[in-house]
Amino acid sequence: MRSRKTWLAIAALLAGAALWAWAAHALWRSSVPDPLLSPPHLDASRFFGESFLRRSADYERFLAIDGLLAAIVLLAVLVVYAKRGHRLMRESAAGRVGTGILLGMLGFAVVWLAEVPFGLAAVWWQRRHDVSHQDYLTWLLNSFLSLGSEFLFIAVALAVAMGLAGVLRSWWWLVAAPLFVGLALLFSFLSPYLIPDTSSLRDPHLVADAHRLERKEGVDDPRLVVQDVHRFTTAPNAEALGLGPTKTVVLWDTLLDGRFNRSEIDVVLAHELGHLAHDDLLRGVGWMALFLIPATALIALVTRRRGGLARPEAVPLALLVLVGLQLLVTPLSNMVTRCVEAAADFAALEATGDPTAYRALMHKLATTSSSDPEPPGWTYLLYENHPTTMQRIAMSYAWENRVRRAGD
Repeated sequence: MRSRKTWLAIAALLAGAALWAWAAHALWRSSVPDPLLSPPHLDASRFFGESFLRRSADYERFLAIDGLLAAIVLLAVLVVYAKRGHRLMRESAAGRVGTGILLGMLGFAVVWLAEVPFGLAAVWWQRRHDVSHQDYLTWLLNSFLSLGSEFLFIAVALAVAMGLAGVLRSWWWLVAAPLFVGLALLFSFLSPYLIPDTSSLRDPHLVADAHRLERKEGVDDPRLVVQDVHRFTTAPNAEALGLGPTKTVVLWDTLLDGRFNRSEIDVVLAHELGHLAHDDLLRGVGWMALFLIPATALIALVTRRRGGLARPEAVPLALLVLVGLQLLVTPLSNMVTRCVEAAADFAALEATGDPTAYRALMHKLATTSSSDPEPPGWTYLLYENHPTTMQRIAMSYAWENRVRRAGD
């Protein structure tokens, strides 16, 4: 018969799983009415020329295959490192936690070197299609500098996890996961101030439009900034960042270079304000928490074969498990973000009441970025974290029909 301790452990596990499922369901709920989530299919050839459809499909196919090969190489390198990386600790005199941090940093450095050819190939392809102006040396330098921030993150994460594992042994993850979520909240709060090359939005008409849309969407006066990116890319974009008093809408200057009219930019503003109104940044941290809890528990379980994460020789194996899980859940993560983006699209349609400008914007976003309006299923599953262009256009027609029926 099982002991009382075993039954208590099973009961705790079931209760934790039920709580996890309840939290996932709560986060999944969308503000988009169900009929608009699956609008009727539209033929892309009705809205785009055959030449563009062929060109955009070719452009994105190369990037998708390049990304897939990079992921395969990433896993292969981490598998080899997980098997042999711990041997390097013999050369270290940095102590238990210090050696673990060094192994973690070395692992990511090796991965970076292995993925550089694929990144350079992507830059070459983007330059060939006039989507990027970035030269190879600048990309390489920026990629190397970004590695420094990854090293800092790895060092902090490993110091926390290994320090806790030294005290709590295999139960370190119960404390580490909430701490990592707290750090994610702090990063989300500070993220608007970490964006380089920004300045305040100065166009008085767009500022006035933004304030009008803020009132409609119930957003309390976020910062409006423009990021200077035209030196590197011609692609337009925007994003919503921050929590509470740091909420910010960032517009790329490529969105304000004359290719988009005021009504189309208003749709972009309304979309990003929709993210802020729905607290999507906070929800994103919630999804991160739901990933981290089982992920850290699995890392604790798998690394027991090497003495647990308290031992530096377990670090390469922990990196393999973490990255493998991230790749495994990518399709699910994309499905979540597509739902979130659809909700922001719906908010933009409600706030602007201008489906014509919305459709014109989606058409221009696709053509200026060489984006395939209707990508194949496998790339949609693995890479698309937004609804496709055709899904977004179809939603606008569904919204328009819904408003028309409501007015009859």
